[in-house]
Amino acid sequence: MQSKQKKKLGLIVNPIAGMGGKVGLKGSDGQKALYFARELGAKPESNLKTKQALEHLLHLKDDFDLVTCPGLMGEDVAKDCGITPITIGIHNLDTTSEDTIRAASEMKNLGVSLILVAGGDGTARDIHKSIVESIPVLGIPAGVKIYSGIYALTAYYAGKAAAKFLSGDLSAVKLAEIMDIDENAFRNGKLSAQIYGYMYTLDAPTLVQGSKTTTITTEKEEFIGISRELIRLIEKDTYYIISSGTTLQPMMDELGLQNTLLGVDIIFNNKLVASDVNENTILEFINARKAKIIVTIIGGQGYIFGRGNQQISSKIIKTIGKENIIVASSSSKLTALSGNPLRVDTGDRDLDNYLSGYMPIITGFKQSHMYKVV
Repeated sequence: MQSKQKKKLGLIVNPIAGMGGKVGLKGSDGQKALYFARELGAKPESNLKTKQALEHLLHLKDDFDLVTCPGLMGEDVAKDCGITPITIGIHNLDTTSEDTIRAASEMKNLGVSLILVAGGDGTARDIHKSIVESIPVLGIPAGVKIYSGIYALTAYYAGKAAAKFLSGDLSAVKLAEIMDIDENAFRNGKLSAQIYGYMYTLDAPTLVQGSKTTTITTEKEEFIGISRELIRLIEKDTYYIISSGTTLQPMMDELGLQNTLLGVDIIFNNKLVASDVNENTILEFINARKAKIIVTIIGGQGYIFGRGNQQISSKIIKTIGKENIIVASSSSKLTALSGNPLRVDTGDRDLDNYLSGYMPIITGFKQSHMYKVV
């Protein structure tokens, strides 16, 4: 009897993806941004997230061949997980987008069934440039910007989805948008998003995120009500970490404070004490002091943490505590979720579980909704 042919799973890791997040650079695309990220003490995280995903494939490792790139682009983390990969390409110490483009093309020629990629929107664009819609691609979210619809909800769910695909329990695919923003404009407080094309990904709404959406309605009255409620709740002698997003801008305007629309600010007794801060700066301010976090959700995706606000790291959240997290959102953003839960992706599975459950979401002046977080 003929033995069943093994599936080939491609793995591409962008080893520098997400390095700009915690240090407040809002991305790591380009050599200049990468240099500054390293100068600020940023550390690579994409291989750690890849390991979280690969751990869910270990029980299937005899049933598939893993095709990956040398060193930090996949080989090292695969071997660390006990998987012996087929390695392609040349080992470059300093990887570039060209390495990703070449790897995806070679994987296509080798007939891989699915490419697992750890990175962000820039990495997704590179793979799209190489293979367009020819092979399904599943993303392990490791970048600062995760607007594209190919990415799993978290690294944990990327592993779960890939395991379902390899075992034959998940075969349906769908076209998803490949989106990215202009990082230079983003760093200057301007959001300019663009669709660059489409790629196939696994059709698993409980495991794979959709593309980020903007809300159609103006929400002006709701934002004013949310602003007044947040100001009403502000306590004296408490540091408030103000996350990014348009929902929180009216509160800062009403307080007469300059707001970093696409960054994180700190206020104390209604005064701005630090703007556009990174993880280390936040930790310095909250050390042994009373502090709270005010955060909003990403429209369409429903993320509270882990998308665009990585400066508020797992270490900061643990220090401040779940009871000191204030979440605000317009009702229309919640309605647009169509009953799907809010999500967190801190990179720490235990913390994600700790944050799960029902949380009050401020939707207006003296108004809130209890909403499920997973």
